[in-house]
Amino acid sequence: MAAEAGAASAEHETSLGLSNEKLGMWVFIGSECLFFGAFIAAYILYVGSYGDAPEINPTTIYDIPFTSVSTFILLMSSLGVVLALAAAQQGNHRQMRTWLLATAIMGTVFLSGQVYEFTVFMAEGMTMSTSPFTTSFYVLTGFHGVHVAIGILLLLTLWARSLVGKLERRTTDIVENVGLYWHFVDIVWIVIFTVVYLIPAE
Repeated sequence: MAAEAGAASAEHETSLGLSNEKLGMWVFIGSECLFFGAFIAAYILYVGSYGDAPEINPTTIYDIPFTSVSTFILLMSSLGVVLALAAAQQGNHRQMRTWLLATAIMGTVFLSGQVYEFTVFMAEGMTMSTSPFTTSFYVLTGFHGVHVAIGILLLLTLWARSLVGKLERRTTDIVENVGLYWHFVDIVWIVIFTVVYLIPAE
């Protein structure tokens, strides 16, 4: 019986010793790194291009303390994913659901902060078409926001499926793959936050 289980498990592994799903997630993350790299490069290229609105520049529009709090919340959400995976590995699905939900809530708080920030910026005249700088800013941060929203949906889907007992098979692998995606989103934001908010524009 154990041999059959081992054979069944091996069928789902690649020559690298990873499951097909996990390898697929790593390939996906690698491709996303290229996208984010291109958008970050575009932002750096256009950060000084203010067009006909020189007053709309990083020194006047960014609320760094507010964004720093949002960043801290997003980074803490990575701990939630780690604890959810640990609970899944221990077979404690109730605790796993608690941390999955907590992570999704923290992600939602971060996303809400980003929406609020965009609303304030637009009220001050910083729109997508104001200048090449504003366009690159919204594309970069908005693209990341979409990834956060997708991550929240994945976390809530896992939480809901576990709640109705439909996440029993290979639970640990599924939580781990979603966790990889969430950690990637967090790491990318660290880079974006540093480049966009902390490095002074020349």
